[in-house]
Amino acid sequence: MPNIDSAKKRVRQDEVRKERNKAYKSRFKNSIKKVLSAMEKKAGKEELMILLSEAFKSIDKAASKGVIHKNQAARRKSRLHIKVKKFLGEVAPQ
Repeated sequence: MPNIDSAKKRVRQDEVRKERNKAYKSRFKNSIKKVLSAMEKKAGKEELMILLSEAFKSIDKAASKGVIHKNQAARRKSRLHIKVKKFLGEVAPQ
């Protein structure tokens, strides 16, 4: 446990930021899971595109807040989009 006031404050700030980051991270992971589960349930194209849009939004939000790196966000969006396209039959599997 820190003795110096500034170190005590830093611990408090870190705790708040940790909780906030955890919320952003779980939000974008859950949005990805929703898209994947919709694909398993054979959802329609419109519903899938809405869920995909929400997933992209939450991933971008996490990247803009610094929870994940921008390259990780781009990679996750790309991989998710490829899966959705394959599901919809818009891209031939490679």
